[in-house]
Amino acid sequence: MTVYIDPYVIGGGPTADLVLITHDHYDHCSREDVKKISGSQTTIVAPPSCIKKLGSLGGERIPIKPGERLEVKGAIIEAIPAYNVHPARKNFHPREKDYVGYILELSGVRVYHAGDTDLIPEMEELEVDVALLPVSGTYVMDAEEAAKAAEIIRPKVAIPMHYGSVAGSKRDAEKFKDMVKACEVVILRPEN
Repeated sequence: MTVYIDPYVIGGGPTADLVLITHDHYDHCSREDVKKISGSQTTIVAPPSCIKKLGSLGGERIPIKPGERLEVKGAIIEAIPAYNVHPARKNFHPREKDYVGYILELSGVRVYHAGDTDLIPEMEELEVDVALLPVSGTYVMDAEEAAKAAEIIRPKVAIPMHYGSVAGSKRDAEKFKDMVKACEVVILRPEN
């Protein structure tokens, strides 16, 4: 199964079976990028504001809100709230907007993509094998907060994300890796 989450500034790639969008900001819900990787068999799961923004792209389009769970093409998808609590960031991703992160379960492996979020209480309840956590600060939690999130979530593998394009740098990912002791940290090399 080919899955994309928040495709942005991509050169293309295999046609998606499933596209998950976390929220309606341009660097997450990019109509131009979703168009590059979607076809008539692509299912798009996203908050209602994103479904509207994407229009007729893909095949089936399924709106989702925090707390909802569904099965698509054999994948189990859980929408986890994603929002800011830090006073300096609270207006970027307010809880009331119903932005999401996802737990995607495929073949028994549970992967958490946090979306744009701070360290939030809901993370204490997560049981996942892999956690992709934003580390750039500015609009999301910084490397130190993300390291605390990794300690709370306790995945087998943590992957830093959301750095180097709009905010943050690879240094944030490296700082995160240096701070996390509860699990393996893998820094991915972006490919477009």
